Amino acid sequence: MSGEGGSGGGALHVAVVVIGRNEGLRLERCLRSVSGQAAALIYVDSGSTDGSVAMARSCGALVVELDAREPFTAARARNLGFAAVRESFPSLEFVQFVDGDCEVVAGWLTEAASFLAAHEDVAVACGRRRERYPEASVYNRLCDIEWDTPIGEARACGGDALMRSVALASVGGFRAGMIAGEEPELCVRLRAEGWRVWRLDADMTLHDAAITRFSQWWRRTKRSGFAFAEGADLHGRPPERHWLREARSAQIWGVAIPALVLAGTLAFGPRALLGLIVYPLQFVRLTGKGTGSLSTRMLKAFFLLLGKFPEAAGALSFIGRRLVGQRARLIEYK
Repeated sequence: MSGEGGSGGGALHVAVVVIGRNEGLRLERCLRSVSGQAAALIYVDSGSTDGSVAMARSCGALVVELDAREPFTAARARNLGFAAVRESFPSLEFVQFVDGDCEVVAGWLTEAASFLAAHEDVAVACGRRRERYPEASVYNRLCDIEWDTPIGEARACGGDALMRSVALASVGGFRAGMIAGEEPELCVRLRAEGWRVWRLDADMTLHDAAITRFSQWWRRTKRSGFAFAEGADLHGRPPERHWLREARSAQIWGVAIPALVLAGTLAFGPRALLGLIVYPLQFVRLTGKGTGSLSTRMLKAFFLLLGKFPEAAGALSFIGRRLVGQRARLIEYK
């Protein structure tokens, strides 16, 4: 652990924990977006080789470098960043977690901290994450659509959120071994303890997904499928039923239907291939129930349906690793 981690005059009573791995200029932009606004700035690095550590120190961040002998996960990085806050800045009441490929929007920290201060039963405040370059690729546009969740009380947050330190500590922080979906899983445990999660009607961060290739989208979606399966395994029982529907949907559309059609084809011949008509029918149904322009609804429907296949691959990966007792490995897309 090294660095200054200090604050500028008039900084909010908030610590900012940034996590990253080889984010380059995106990380510099992230750190500078909060410089002088918070009482403490911590950067947690997961084995970067692009000079991220030196750059973070030059921005005044207190730096924590993860031990490479343990598997890297965002959850583990956030936990160590939070531990650094508790050790070096124990009086700070709120912690803003930010992914290193994001830039915090001016005014967000003030608005979110004021909200938590006024609502003592709320543990997490998040806002609108937007894609910096939604026009750069269809995959970036899909991310921008994905970030637009309803305003008000929520069941979960994403990687960028302002959290109440005492609430986070009360549930033991993030589940360090999870490779994805650790934020919603944390929120399940927080809500079980009586805390609430809230999404404010305010811009929070600009995100740079930098997804320009189909293979990147596939890996990212596969990671989601892994998270759905693990989340359902942990909290899929009533009353929570966490991600049970998403996990089952991936298994039905990505595995069960293709397997049934294949079995039918082997047993009854090519006529069984007519069973694949359920996919275009589902595309039409999803397009009809979506929101936005027709082109947006068609885009969402197409990739939502196509995404069942990498999601299923991710779910099968989780199941396979669970059966043989192997630890999860990161599924990186950039």
